[in-house]
Amino acid sequence: MVSFGGLARKLLGSANDRMVKRYDQRIRAIAAYEEEFAALTDEELRGKTDEFRAQLADGKTVDDLLAPAFAVVREGAKRALGMRHFDVQMIGGMVLNSGAIAEMKTGEGKTLVATLAVYLNALEGKGVHVVTVNDYLASRDADWMGRLYRFLGLTVDTIVHGMSDDQRRAAYACDVTYATNNELGFDYLRDNMKYERGQMVQRGHHYAIVDEVDSILIDEARTPLIISGPLDDRSDLYKTIDKFIPQLGPEDYDVDEKQRQVSFTEDGTEKLERLLEAAGHLHGDSLYDIENVAIVHHVNNALKAHQLFQRDKDYIVRNDEIVIIDEFTGRMMPGRRYSEGLHQALEAKEGVTVQPENQTLASITFQNYFRMYKKLAGMTGTAQTEAAEFGDIYGLDVIEVPTNQQIQRLDEDDEVYRTFEEKFRAIALEIKDAALRGQPILVGTTSIEKSEMLAERLRKEGLKDFQVLNARYHEQEAYIVSQAGVPGAVTIATNMAGRGTDIQLGGNAEMRIARELGDMPEGPERTALETQITADIKRLKEEAMAAGGLYVLATERHESRRIDNQLRGRSGRQGDPGRSKFYLSLQDDLMRIFGSERMDSMLTKLGLKEDEAIVHPWINKALEKAQKKVEARNFDIRKNLLKYDDVMNDQRRVIFEQRIELMDAPELDETVADMRHATIDAMVARHIPERAYPEQWSTQELKAEAIDLLNLDLPIPEWAEEEGIAEDDIRERIREAADKAAAEKAERFGRDVAIYIQRNVVLQTIDTLWREHLVNLDHLRSVVGFRGYAQRDPLNEYKSEAFELFESMLANLRERTTQQLMRVELVRPPQETQPPRVPEMAGHHADPTTGEDEMGGGAQMITAGVAPAANGMPRDAENPEGWGHVGRNEPCPCGSGKKFKHCHGAFV
Repeated sequence: MVSFGGLARKLLGSANDRMVKRYDQRIRAIAAYEEEFAALTDEELRGKTDEFRAQLADGKTVDDLLAPAFAVVREGAKRALGMRHFDVQMIGGMVLNSGAIAEMKTGEGKTLVATLAVYLNALEGKGVHVVTVNDYLASRDADWMGRLYRFLGLTVDTIVHGMSDDQRRAAYACDVTYATNNELGFDYLRDNMKYERGQMVQRGHHYAIVDEVDSILIDEARTPLIISGPLDDRSDLYKTIDKFIPQLGPEDYDVDEKQRQVSFTEDGTEKLERLLEAAGHLHGDSLYDIENVAIVHHVNNALKAHQLFQRDKDYIVRNDEIVIIDEFTGRMMPGRRYSEGLHQALEAKEGVTVQPENQTLASITFQNYFRMYKKLAGMTGTAQTEAAEFGDIYGLDVIEVPTNQQIQRLDEDDEVYRTFEEKFRAIALEIKDAALRGQPILVGTTSIEKSEMLAERLRKEGLKDFQVLNARYHEQEAYIVSQAGVPGAVTIATNMAGRGTDIQLGGNAEMRIARELGDMPEGPERTALETQITADIKRLKEEAMAAGGLYVLATERHESRRIDNQLRGRSGRQGDPGRSKFYLSLQDDLMRIFGSERMDSMLTKLGLKEDEAIVHPWINKALEKAQKKVEARNFDIRKNLLKYDDVMNDQRRVIFEQRIELMDAPELDETVADMRHATIDAMVARHIPERAYPEQWSTQELKAEAIDLLNLDLPIPEWAEEEGIAEDDIRERIREAADKAAAEKAERFGRDVAIYIQRNVVLQTIDTLWREHLVNLDHLRSVVGFRGYAQRDPLNEYKSEAFELFESMLANLRERTTQQLMRVELVRPPQETQPPRVPEMAGHHADPTTGEDEMGGGAQMITAGVAPAANGMPRDAENPEGWGHVGRNEPCPCGSGKKFKHCHGAFV
């Protein structure tokens, strides 16, 4: 029986189909220009860019120019890249231009699609940002598509880690700028720590296209971007506390695998208190006394490190370091660190060197960063499952763009076994069978441990010719992935999300030529070999297609349907044949945690024998429901985090806008005078209560505070004895004395120096207080949840108390600025009144719930040249022993120009 909704879809098409159909008329309009533009010379075609810009200046909008501009890009791509945009790619470009997300399957040419909307919006001259997931893709795409942009008369540049401020400023000034989400957010935070407009590198947030938008705006958005400075070394404390955890038993703590949380039981707390007391680390009688807040934080992290984090799944130990494994891609992430002291707890657990912690100086979530853009768009192969979140958080619609050719992939129902062992036996047989048939097979696993377990089983079964692609071997990943479509190839991969390389049936000709011919000089011999490799690839592709195309075999379901869909999408590229299938067991994490506990006994009663599988569409539907539950829970967590960050974001905007106003103002006399008068008003109000008699005034205290804050010794007690004197008179006399002293000081310094001192004192005071305020908000955030026990809404409590803290910070700003300006004396004139430089600091991308940090101690705010050693001194290129800790992604201090991880920091 067909539902009414199903019948309507059959007759009228889905909402997405109807939306896509609306673009037909514009596609015809673009096609109408093709013959005309094909007849133009290169110079005439390039001249269209100036023509479009003139039309925009005359009042036309980018939407008015869409058809001719897209036609120019199509013709330009044919000449500069040897590629022509398909009609479906034109649809993708229109979706991006409308400020929505274009969902396009793997291999449909998203990189080329972006050029349409990028060119059109870059004509306004306000800068277009193309956001990628890593430096490699940013550089590759900018170089590749840059040929087209430059051919059409646009400027293009890339921002990667290690660039100086001058290089960044030049890159942002281009029409098109390619960069990672981290670099963009980091530059925004750094800009708001500068002391002059001229030092800032970004020029606004006009239009951005986010590649792999689900990865950046969903997965990465769990983690705020943070700039931090070092705290005191507490490595000994981590090591001491770590020794206590193995002394606890399972009855001393509760583990919640669903929420990934662990907590001490009452018995566990008592046992821990005895251990801490014996070691001299407990202050007072209880672990939860206010004096023990830091100790509670340390013991909780130590317990998490031991009970929630597994070696070779969540991290590996390598070169005296804890290296995190990305749960989405399975890659190693050298340089990333867990925050909030969790990484130090893991270092203590594994017995490696414990690195020092950092204190937050500035932070922003990616949600709040990307919502600053006037127009935002994105593209990915998998966004529909997260459409609700994109709409709710970012106001972005998801539109599925049809494929250029019909998808031929066969998606089979899942096979469910009772145990891991049975499942892996079946998988090994299936892989051997596919390899014998000559069908290329990509096997997806969810962890390093499982990929290596499967590899070992295949060796025992006699299959030796296969590739393992996981975090341990990520250096060769691009080549391994590119050749995974060769007939009979077996590739075992730990999560395939966001790897940036297509799997082509028969293999990738360009990569084979680069690998096999290397630096062979151009000439007849090289040309002959290239022709031979191309012919070989063509033959192998036909063999792979005859064997059924790429077979994607997944060994487990991920918590997110999107990650499963990304793996499936590797097969069936551009109309190629393909096949996908998931092998599951009741012992898999998703089945065990979210599936029915009675399923095992039910299957046994139904007579399911060993090595038999159950295959039914109902199983797929039940699993999809479990995945939807997990996705909804993760969405709620992100949404809740964002609600709290929105409170800080409002305050951050006020502070950052205030800083820009102060930098732009030609002089600050009025601002500084207002601060001084507000400080005097508050000072007088504290010591002369409203409607109080003169004998109730605290004149001696007011005199002392005037000395402290205003550097003025005033006869306030004598004034108070004058007959008929009022509170306003006292206030006015103090104001006059302070204004006079400030004016004399300004005259003594000279006008330019006075303005320089005022601006820098105000900005530095704002920065200092804002950092203190961030620490206070962190502390408030960590304890406000307990208000729920008193039937009070933690979020409302956080909002009201955060506002009070902000008001208090502004009052402190007025007082501290006044105090410093009234006391400052000129020892020697500043050299040409240059503004202070922003100090070197570490950048982090850390998750407040899991603490994952992808930038770690190595992502330094390098403004120019080589980063300093740990002691702040410049590093000697000839002396590696004196370099101290160098971040994996920093430029190598030897001066080679390579990243440290590819030079002196390369793994042996």
